Amino acid sequence: MAKGTDNSSNVTAMTTEATGVILLNMGGPEKPADVRPFLYNLFSDREIIRLGPFFMQKPLAWLIARKRAPKSIETYKKIGGGSPLTTITIDQAHALEKALRPHGEFTVVCAMRYWKPDTDSALQQLADRGLRNIIALSLYPHFSCATTGSSIQELKRAISRSKHVFSLSVIESWPTQPNYIKTVADNIIDSVKKFSPDKPEVVYSAHSLPVSFIEEGDPYVDNIKASIQHIEKITCLPGKLCFQSRSGPVEWLSPSTPDMLKSLAENGCKNILMVPISFVSDHVETLYEIDMLYRKQAEDLGIRLRSTKSLNCNPRFITGLKELILSCAE
Repeated sequence: MAKGTDNSSNVTAMTTEATGVILLNMGGPEKPADVRPFLYNLFSDREIIRLGPFFMQKPLAWLIARKRAPKSIETYKKIGGGSPLTTITIDQAHALEKALRPHGEFTVVCAMRYWKPDTDSALQQLADRGLRNIIALSLYPHFSCATTGSSIQELKRAISRSKHVFSLSVIESWPTQPNYIKTVADNIIDSVKKFSPDKPEVVYSAHSLPVSFIEEGDPYVDNIKASIQHIEKITCLPGKLCFQSRSGPVEWLSPSTPDMLKSLAENGCKNILMVPISFVSDHVETLYEIDMLYRKQAEDLGIRLRSTKSLNCNPRFITGLKELILSCAE
């Protein structure tokens, strides 16, 4: 299934073939002891970051994980000790499977790129149930080779490692899926009311990428801008786009979220509604970076900052995922 499979509203298809659905996501450490191995898995992936020549990737990943783990552990402690991302993704899988039940025989499992349950175990779950027809759905609405691309490549490698033969369809991106757009727009409209009688500046914050990725043709930014364009048709509220979670000595997408806050403060902004546009679940980037780090920065700049709710298991959002699956299964 090619990128852009999001014209899927009001799908009522019925399929008679038993189908396995794999939700692709990054995963996250669930307790302090998980942090260092999670970071090692992350930095071992050359599709997200290249650390010297190929043979040096894993040794350098080990060193970086060892160095960064203590600080990361302290960060995760501020949001309860670990990331809720895997738990939320499993809840989304259960909700999606329930939503698909009237439309055929679907089994929904999760594959975390850098943590558990991993891709091999997700495939094994489906194989144990006799399922060979698979739809992989990326939980990143906006395609990037560093996120969806890496997860898909790992899934294909896992299929090659498997003793079973699978038929694979992939939903790579869905930046304008109608129910996804409507859920984000509704969250914005609801949140704006909480600023009354003031009107906040809407700021969309997305996970950053190295500029080199975009220069090499990665569609990530174009996908995000397509989402924002469709959201603004509903909200009638123009917004600004910035990028968070940058690290390392390369040129990253700009403006950064901290720089955007400084710029808005210099122009007299007093209220900001931040929309985590590239995230569909709560995790460290929403719970710590936006709700703690950026909120404190904004407060120090004399700005009131609030964020929209994450999509998590919002029923309309789950309906959107269901429509993507049914459209692919036709």
